[in-house]
Amino acid sequence: MEPFLISTGVVALGEIGDKTQLLALLLAARFRRPVPIILGIFVATVCNHALAGVVGETVARFLGPDLLRWVIGVSFLAMAAWMLVPDEIDDAEGSTQRFGVFGTTVIAFFLAEMGDKTQIATVALAARYSDLFQVVAGTTFGMMLANVPAVLLGDRAARAIPMRLVHAIAAGIFAVLGVLTLFNVGRLF
Repeated sequence: MEPFLISTGVVALGEIGDKTQLLALLLAARFRRPVPIILGIFVATVCNHALAGVVGETVARFLGPDLLRWVIGVSFLAMAAWMLVPDEIDDAEGSTQRFGVFGTTVIAFFLAEMGDKTQIATVALAARYSDLFQVVAGTTFGMMLANVPAVLLGDRAARAIPMRLVHAIAAGIFAVLGVLTLFNVGRLF
């Protein structure tokens, strides 16, 4: 259960104020059709994070336990620093005439997640934990926890949440995970 819960928490906090959450707000404001947008976010996230998880798991197989511990620990510390950098939305909108609301959301979200903080976190979490399903389920659930309210509540929620505090908490979690991994707390490797 630990991989699921940590993956959920880290991604849910990391996603708040992220460019994909801003994309969810943009799509909700533009289309005003929450169900296809939410389903599109879910499909894009599952596909993107499953691929990221496979990459993380593959990296874990090729590196020895000592090197893997250092790579993951430093990755978590780098993610902690990255969490403190505010995100701005990229121009990820596509044409809805061709793909509809659902298709536009899937494509825009999948592309926006490429190289994003939450995708990199998924790679690191999959390398860290041996249960790919729990990591991908957790990161997907975390994305949905952060993005469904953004779609349903729109701008009001984004203005009410202190982004610096949320990013600081997420950075703290990544830093703790990094230090624990580097010091091999609990003999996880």
